[in-house]
Amino acid sequence: MYDAYKGTRKPMADELRQQVPLIKEMLGAMGVSIVECEGYEADDVLGTIACRAQSQGLEVSVVSGDRDLLQLATEHVRIRIPKTKRTGTEIEDYYASDVKERYLVTPKEFIDVKALMGDTSDNIPGVPGIGEKTATALIAQYGCIEEVHAHADAVKPPRAGRNIIEYWEQAKLSKKLAAIITDAPIEYELPQAKLDGTKSLYTEEAYMLCKRLEFKNLLGRFEVEAPKSRAEDSYKLIRTEADFSRIRKQAGGRPLAFRFLATGSGGDNPAEQLIGISVCFGEEDIYLILTGEEISGEAILGWLDGIISEAGEEKQYPLLITADLKRQMSYISSYTSMTSEAESLAGIFFDRTIAAYLLNPLKGDYPYEDIAKDYLGLMLPSRADLIGKKSLGQVLEEEPDRLMRLACHEVYVSWKSQPVLEKKMRETRLFSLYLRIEMPLVRVLYDMEREGICMDADALHEYSAELSSSMSELEHRIYEQAGEEFNINSPKQLGVILFEKLKLPNGKKTKTGFSTSADVLEKLAPEYPIVSDILQYRQLAKLKSTYADGLPGCVAEDGRIHTTFNQTVTATGRLSSTDPNLQNIPIRIELGRKIRKAFHPKPGCMFIDSDYSQIELRVLAHMSQDKQLLEAFAQNRDIHRTTASQVFNVPFDEVTPLQRRNAKAVNFGIVYGMSAFGLSQDLSISRKEAQDYIDSYFATYPRVKEFLDSSVAQARTDGMTHTLFGRIRPIPELASSNFMQRQFGERVAMNSPVQGTAADIIKIAMIRVHDRLLREGLSSRLILQVHDELLVETAENEKKAVIGILEEEMQKAAELDVVLSVDTGVGSTWYDAH
Repeated sequence: MYDAYKGTRKPMADELRQQVPLIKEMLGAMGVSIVECEGYEADDVLGTIACRAQSQGLEVSVVSGDRDLLQLATEHVRIRIPKTKRTGTEIEDYYASDVKERYLVTPKEFIDVKALMGDTSDNIPGVPGIGEKTATALIAQYGCIEEVHAHADAVKPPRAGRNIIEYWEQAKLSKKLAAIITDAPIEYELPQAKLDGTKSLYTEEAYMLCKRLEFKNLLGRFEVEAPKSRAEDSYKLIRTEADFSRIRKQAGGRPLAFRFLATGSGGDNPAEQLIGISVCFGEEDIYLILTGEEISGEAILGWLDGIISEAGEEKQYPLLITADLKRQMSYISSYTSMTSEAESLAGIFFDRTIAAYLLNPLKGDYPYEDIAKDYLGLMLPSRADLIGKKSLGQVLEEEPDRLMRLACHEVYVSWKSQPVLEKKMRETRLFSLYLRIEMPLVRVLYDMEREGICMDADALHEYSAELSSSMSELEHRIYEQAGEEFNINSPKQLGVILFEKLKLPNGKKTKTGFSTSADVLEKLAPEYPIVSDILQYRQLAKLKSTYADGLPGCVAEDGRIHTTFNQTVTATGRLSSTDPNLQNIPIRIELGRKIRKAFHPKPGCMFIDSDYSQIELRVLAHMSQDKQLLEAFAQNRDIHRTTASQVFNVPFDEVTPLQRRNAKAVNFGIVYGMSAFGLSQDLSISRKEAQDYIDSYFATYPRVKEFLDSSVAQARTDGMTHTLFGRIRPIPELASSNFMQRQFGERVAMNSPVQGTAADIIKIAMIRVHDRLLREGLSSRLILQVHDELLVETAENEKKAVIGILEEEMQKAAELDVVLSVDTGVGSTWYDAH
């Protein structure tokens, strides 16, 4: 009828369009009818069903946020319009009488009002010069546009009468466009809408679809049992020596997936009692072998040790397949006693978790059900689906069949996915990274966790007291500047003090009061000492609670802290640590660095600490091949002073400390894709000054700009970035319709190749240092890695050898066009060594 109908509306977003088939699939799985009619609008389908139902003597409710549907209201058809208010959602109900009362016209007359006034959202033209008020008055008086047209000479105001004559064809078209069709040719009978009283929406089919789409919050509403996979017919519980002996013979020489089970909730803690092992070596060979009267834990461990010893001799790969290998290595005595570099983990084991992480490092968690769905097309119930939060020991006592399902799912997925994951790694050129860096690193991290690091409780107590004293001084200073005492830790009270009493600018009001988040306060800190003091107070409070007061609880019986190094968490490839997190100890302020005084070596040892110097800038120089940057490193010049000299156009020897500090911020800011706004915030300068700094930097190092731009362009094409060693980092944000998300994606694309390559290099260095210490028969051990820094607990008589090993192996970890410079320190505490 009208080409411009709804012409002002934006088309459906691609993100939503892609989901429409899934919406239909989910509704179908839940048994909800879908009614469609090509060439008609949803309003027409609703109107047709409402009229049919009313004609059959039924009471009808139409629920919609669209007030156009008010024209359908009658004595038996109720239009229900939800309205969101601060107190919650309220429903406005309209029968025909309610429409008349609220809008002064009947539901049918509502169409005529729209015909006169038009509708900008639907792009219905209406009659020029007639707005809602005039249209409503005219229809209330004459009843329809035809009568308004017939009495045009008498219409008030006269201009409206003239326009109804001049635009009569447009008015008639507008009435047709505004009217909801109530006799659309839909093939639908009302009984189809009725849900079977014996069924719920939460069907087995819907459950499987929710699993596939990862609607994890919805799964709790289902009471259905997850359907069994075909493989489950082969799951068997083994309790007798005869069956165990048969399995050992059948498994001989075949790739074997395994997983240890222990009594606790984790299932693989060596401090807990071993209750069994699940294994899989074929489609019909999937077992949970339980310890008991006939099968001992020693027999299970001895069997696995024998397989490993034979594999080491025959160099057969992969003989043993598992997930989270590092967490299970405590049970594998034959492997953990190996010291030779040749007996590499990668030559015997395949770790499906590491493989899945390398293929998609954004997930952060790789449970068997996700691997099954993503790589095998299988939908399996999760651990939570099967046993909830119960410990494995508890499940063994109450429902051993459920424990069998869980344990066998785990190993079946490991066994089945191994060739698929390996093939995908080879196709994406990740297999070398997996084989040469990530798998050997498992042993390194295991050894570091087992060694741990000594903690001096008395030194920590002194440190806590020092923090308390500094916090007390800051408190008094803050109270003096505020003119009163208040709870500094209360965002609400702090907001009142800063933005109401002291009238500081840029206060952001939220529902609970003024925002006192770090980003808000950091902008005010340079000009307002009280804000600077508050930020420092917060920093010290975090140091005290997290480290000074928190670390003593992490000390094990041997007096050492055994942190857990996480290999499959960060998207960039960097390691993280937990329980406790030793990677995030703040060292920018002196009080933060002092916590390292509490870490000390065991008697007869010292700490040797080696730290890569500006590794990311050196990687940037190599990857960008910028001549100026390469030359600065080749001549071993102070890179920040060099940059300051070039950017600020002053002789090298005349660069001021402030200029060097600003150049340092630019150097590192560029690596992280920092904008002029971010740099201006960092240096407390204007955005124009910051942009001038960045422009001067790129003029000085033009190939750096080319490299960063090409990294973003490449990432847009490939959907990911690559490090020098092949590690990938997917960047879905680059395809987002959201501008802020795309900007974030661009920053990630600039930084990931550099940061990821630096992460790869430190991992290679860890492997080389670890293996060299073992190979040369030294008692010194690598015990800690923090970002670009390695810490070795060194026997006093091995000091010279260890310094040589650290510097040599770290420098040789990668062949770059710049030297990998290493700073090494020696001390009786971690603080003294760094």
